[in-house]
Amino acid sequence: MSATDTATEDATVPGPKRLQPYQIAITIGVVVALITVFSGIFATITQWHDESSVTREVFGGIPAWLKVVFYTVIPVAIIWGAFSFAQRMKNWVRGGPDRRDITPKNAKKRFEDLRSGLYMQTLLRDPAAGVMHSMMYFGFLILLAVTTVLEINHQLPESAKFLHGGVYKAYALVGDVAGIVFLVGVIWAIVRRYIQKPYRIRIKTKPEHALILGVLLTIGLTGFIAEGARIALDGRPDFEQWAIIGWPLSALFDQLSPGTLGTTYQALWIIHVLSFVTFLVILPITMLRHIFTSPLNMYLSDRERPKGAMKAMPNLMETEMESFGAAVVEDFTWKQLLDTDSCTMCGRCTAQCPAQNTGKPLDPREIVLKVGEVMAATGNPVVSPPLGDDPEIVITADSVFERITPEEIWSCTTCKACDENCPVNIEILDKILDMRRYLTLMESDFPTELGTAYRGMENSGNPWGLSQTERADWTKDIEGIEILDGGDPLDAEYLYWVGCAGSFDDKNRKVTQAMAKLLKRAEVSFAILGPAENCTGDPARRSGNEYIFQMLAMQNIETLDGMGVKKIITQCPHCFNTLANEYPQLGGHYEVLHHSQFLEELISLGRLDLTGAKLDERIVYHDSCYLGRQNDIYMAPRNVIGAIDGVDMVEAEQNGTKGMCCGAGGARMFMEEHIGKQINVERSQGLLATGASRIATACPFCYIMIDDGVKAQGVEDDEVMVGDLAMHLVDALENAEPFAAVSTPAAPEEAPAADTAD
Repeated sequence: MSATDTATEDATVPGPKRLQPYQIAITIGVVVALITVFSGIFATITQWHDESSVTREVFGGIPAWLKVVFYTVIPVAIIWGAFSFAQRMKNWVRGGPDRRDITPKNAKKRFEDLRSGLYMQTLLRDPAAGVMHSMMYFGFLILLAVTTVLEINHQLPESAKFLHGGVYKAYALVGDVAGIVFLVGVIWAIVRRYIQKPYRIRIKTKPEHALILGVLLTIGLTGFIAEGARIALDGRPDFEQWAIIGWPLSALFDQLSPGTLGTTYQALWIIHVLSFVTFLVILPITMLRHIFTSPLNMYLSDRERPKGAMKAMPNLMETEMESFGAAVVEDFTWKQLLDTDSCTMCGRCTAQCPAQNTGKPLDPREIVLKVGEVMAATGNPVVSPPLGDDPEIVITADSVFERITPEEIWSCTTCKACDENCPVNIEILDKILDMRRYLTLMESDFPTELGTAYRGMENSGNPWGLSQTERADWTKDIEGIEILDGGDPLDAEYLYWVGCAGSFDDKNRKVTQAMAKLLKRAEVSFAILGPAENCTGDPARRSGNEYIFQMLAMQNIETLDGMGVKKIITQCPHCFNTLANEYPQLGGHYEVLHHSQFLEELISLGRLDLTGAKLDERIVYHDSCYLGRQNDIYMAPRNVIGAIDGVDMVEAEQNGTKGMCCGAGGARMFMEEHIGKQINVERSQGLLATGASRIATACPFCYIMIDDGVKAQGVEDDEVMVGDLAMHLVDALENAEPFAAVSTPAAPEEAPAADTAD
């Protein structure tokens, strides 16, 4: 367990105290400050000078009293910055435990994530912003290294000094090139924020941004101008021409008298040093802190649970808990609180959020900032909020719902676009889901439509509330489908988990039938549960109802384990994610394959013969969020479609990690969409814009939502056919040889609505 995990335990566990994270920060600051003071005292005592003619004198032209001030003010600023940073860290340890230990298994991934943060790799996903930040970041680091090298050389005896001759010339060149890069980056940032003003930047611009950019600009400009004055004061020696900016600037001081030049240089030097001191002072109290917190957050991003899994909770049937989910700061984990101080305010999460882009109240960036505001305002001591002070915001209690409304939380489709596109690996979705748990379990504050879905899952085993006896109705006209009653042992190799939509929804029954035909054609040994299959509980868990999720999951696990199930195929990414990633939390361990993965495997092994299969059509694939961003499965569906001869496969503008959600995830399938433009309509318009004659899906919810969205544009099946990839594959095979005719069973009297989100 890490020191952060045990922060709240040290007060009660007897034995030697462990250093707290904030104490480590203070210790580091004090050590650095003492080294700085010692270096000044040591150099003053030794008075070692480099006798080379091609070098520069450290503190040349600077009187002794200014040197004393320098070696006093800089250490004080460093200690103040460390102490201020430590105050923020005290807030992080208010959160609960979250195991983020480094182990032999995750060490490589940890350091890869850290390298990505330190090297700005994730920021470069947005090339313009990434290059701009990299210029400032790397330029500043090199300038800091240049200053450090100068100070190291300053401490060495004459025989060990190295900053002279050709080394000094290279040193001067590197310093000036780094300065140019740094300044261009700063000016680019100013232009971007105050002239170009992209929306996601403009709406969060605060006075502190002007202060930060002003300080950085002053550091860069005064550094060059002071260098020019120093070179002029030294008589403009020829070797200083390697200072490619300072040398030409030195010519500007030719007309000044020696006395005036010396005073001018001292004034410029003082301004330059003061600008750096200001940088140290504002570093922990403004968003500049992300220079440290963002790489740290990325280093700690690897976790034990799978990417698509929610945080586990104790068995609620056996455990009594006073509170569920997250409402106050202490309900979040320390890592979730660190997130709030790691945010770079870039707004990439907001730019990719389907709810935000269709006029809903949710803004993922605001979720992070608002949690951080409550944390900052209720800490001991109180610290500055993540981004600026707004006098209109008054926080009176340690509850995030002082700043966050239920409407924001319920607008989320859990598509994970915010997490996936965050350049510093902030876990936004976890916070939203934890708050949903609180609203649902503690306040019963959830959309009315969810009550119907909850009752359906609790009483009938499916969110539509239909009779379980109808689950296998889709098999009536297909021969040879083995239906188990839940008490029988599974003799087949695979259990085909059909899912609620695949069993009850008219559209998705066609997908189930197509998949069954493909499995039979490939001679796969499989069986289904039929009425013994319950909902996996995904809609309940994603909407915060852990009770119903655990009830359904435990029933299913008991059934599956009793049958000896080892391998499962499912066509629903939500079922796939729950069975594969979340059932292990309750003891259910199975090898789970999504049907796109299984079909890809069957095709590659030649078990599913596509000889003669052909579709002379343009097809666009819509990425399922729970297949893609939640489980990193992007290519399997594309490979299946691409295996069909004649297909012209195109991509929508929003695809892959930046694909747009259909709007049904996070139990939104069972909620009305009252605010803004319907997400499925927005997504369907983007897919239609490709000019495709077919749209392929790999998720039953996506199929429903996209099909309805396409028809809402007045486009019918004979113009653009929407269907699961299994349906397109069957169509291609039927062009080669007719499959056995399969009729679609009649719709039940109480059929589920095709799209309850509309």
